[in-house]
Amino acid sequence: MVLIAALSGQSAVLLCGVLGLYYVLRVIANYAKLKKFRGPAWTGVSSWPHSMAMLRLNCHEWYAEVSRKYGSNHPFAPGPIARVAPTVLITSSPEVWMHVNNKPGYKRSDWYYNATRIEHRRDNVFSQTDNEKHERRRKQMAPGYSGRENTNLEGSVDERLQDFLDLIRSKYVSSSDQVVPVDMAKKVQFFTLDVISTVGLGKPFGMLQSDYDVDDYLQSSEEGLAIGNTALALGFSWLTQAPFIGRLVAPSPKNNNGFGKMMAACFRLVDERAASATDKRSDMLASFIRHGLAGDELRSEALEQIIAGSDTTAGAIRGALLHIMTNPRVYHKLQREVDDAVRDGRAPATGAGLITAGQAKQLPYLQAVTAEALRVWPPVVNIFPRDIPAGGDTVVVNGESVFLPGGACIGYSAYAMHHSEEIHGKDAAAFRPERWLEADPARLAVMHRTNDLIFGHGKFQCLGKPVAQLEIGKMVFELMRNFDLALVNPTRPWNAQNYLGLFAISDMWVQVTERTGN
Repeated sequence: MVLIAALSGQSAVLLCGVLGLYYVLRVIANYAKLKKFRGPAWTGVSSWPHSMAMLRLNCHEWYAEVSRKYGSNHPFAPGPIARVAPTVLITSSPEVWMHVNNKPGYKRSDWYYNATRIEHRRDNVFSQTDNEKHERRRKQMAPGYSGRENTNLEGSVDERLQDFLDLIRSKYVSSSDQVVPVDMAKKVQFFTLDVISTVGLGKPFGMLQSDYDVDDYLQSSEEGLAIGNTALALGFSWLTQAPFIGRLVAPSPKNNNGFGKMMAACFRLVDERAASATDKRSDMLASFIRHGLAGDELRSEALEQIIAGSDTTAGAIRGALLHIMTNPRVYHKLQREVDDAVRDGRAPATGAGLITAGQAKQLPYLQAVTAEALRVWPPVVNIFPRDIPAGGDTVVVNGESVFLPGGACIGYSAYAMHHSEEIHGKDAAAFRPERWLEADPARLAVMHRTNDLIFGHGKFQCLGKPVAQLEIGKMVFELMRNFDLALVNPTRPWNAQNYLGLFAISDMWVQVTERTGN
């Protein structure tokens, strides 16, 4: 017995030694693979600096700092590419990022996209990392998002925008005698959730009419994103996808909080529609069904569109409003264009209807303001990594070839790219919409191509882009037409936290006063 125990002890020590050696060799191999790419201390051997940035809820700022310090400005950097973890690179180059998204062989990285799954071991169009499956799903869903099979898309947005204006006018208009603060962050998300449920499920959640977080959608979304962000940062997000334990820890429609509560309410609406063969409504859900989505796949895509379609667009609208309110010159210039458009008949008279998408596109300063707002405050800011093909790939940066080794992945730094002085000028950090009106045609083309990357690129471009653009332009115009806006607390205008690349924004308290005689 003593001999057996001794042998067992020696085997355990030997096993630990072999595992330790394997770990050390793996760390060395990973470090050597990307040694030519610079990054902060320890990023070559540990993911902990990256994890800490995620836990601080401002990793987009950290990515930008790393890009500026260790990318093209570093004397030994191979172009605008930097290292943020042992096998993770980021780029601030639009050309590199477009190349990565266009070239066959790259795929979404499992370590990030598996963590964005909402359900246990079930992908949606955003989390799917298999390129062929992703492309098939996009083809099934694109007609519904584009409006080709959702003919009342703009009308549905208008209905919800009118609900929003009515809510503000009925409950949150201040006067010289009394300030009635409104949390614009919350009301804007009520708007985007009601829009996406109307165009996606054929029925609004009713948040604007009730002025209430129905079924705790907003709270559930933030809770779920916060949990997912922490799990990814600490390296245990894989548990939600594990074969057995995953079912116990992943969100479930049986839960009473987090994503689970949202799932239950969404699935209930989807099942009601799917069971009604005589329902002839023309919306996204109807389009998805016509193109072959059913059962769990239909439920998953409906749930994903609600989360992705509301959070991102709400972030964009909030960012636009904040930068307009904090720049008086821009505020008054934009409001003057709005008033002139109404006076000249280029937009409906006040009380005669809402501005159309076509009319909004003809207002140059409005378009410049919305483009600049998306640039300065990109609503989606994670790196969205892509696995480099196994044999590696060569990208061209500033006329020089840079080899990207296989076995690693590369993402992009939204803040570094969209705040680039090389692309947008020396004052790139400032909110100045005029840059979109002053640039020569060549520079303007580069600026627009870069800004479009906010919505993804190529086969990874956001399906909801047309809906988001409708909502942003209409909302900004109608608020400027109907109301005057001012921050209640300019020294702390909001609370914004980055969860998995999406912003959870709260406490955006605004004073709204009615405009008259415009």
